[in-house]
Amino acid sequence: MRIVAGSARGRALQGPKPTSRHIRPTADRVRETLFNVLGQWLEGQAVLDLYAGTGALGLEALSRGAGRAVLVDSDREAQALCRQNTDALGFSSQVELLPLSVARAVEQLGQKGLSFELIFADPPYAARGVETVLEQVARSKLLTSGGMLVVEHDKREVAPDSHEGLERVDQRKFGDTVASFYRNP
Repeated sequence: MRIVAGSARGRALQGPKPTSRHIRPTADRVRETLFNVLGQWLEGQAVLDLYAGTGALGLEALSRGAGRAVLVDSDREAQALCRQNTDALGFSSQVELLPLSVARAVEQLGQKGLSFELIFADPPYAARGVETVLEQVARSKLLTSGGMLVVEHDKREVAPDSHEGLERVDQRKFGDTVASFYRNP
C-alpha cells in the first residue's frame, strides 16, 4: 500500500497484520479512482475519515493538499496504524486521531460545531452501514454545503439515491466493493 499522488506520492503505508479481521484497507487503485472523481487536489479542505483503518484515505487527502484530517477508529490496531502512518508521512501536525466509535465521534464533532468538506466512511461490510452513515452525517451537520461524502460498501448493499438532503451523485464498482458519492447541496 502506498500514497498514490501528491506531496507523499509513492511513500509506503503500514498495513494490518495478515491475521487481522477488522481492518480492510482501501486498495491503491480504488483510492486513485476515488480521487479522480473527487478532483486531484483538495487545497486546504478539512477531511473526516470514519472507520479509518490504516488512515490511507485521510492521509491521501493530506498528500493532495487537504489542510487537516480527523481519523476515527475504535480498533486499537487501527489506531496504532493511523499513528504510524501519520508520523511516517510527517502529517502529525495536520491529523487528529479520535479513538472512539464512529457514533460517539460524530456526536462529539457535531457538538463542537466542526464541519468538513470531505467525509470518507468505510464501515465493516457485515454491518450494512450505508444507511447508518448517511443518517449520522445528515443528523450531525458535519458535511459543509457543497461537501462530499464517500461511502464504501459491499456490492450486495444497495445505497439509496438520497437521504435527508444528501444526494447520490456518482457510484463506482470495484469487484465486491462499491463507492457511493453523496453531495450535500
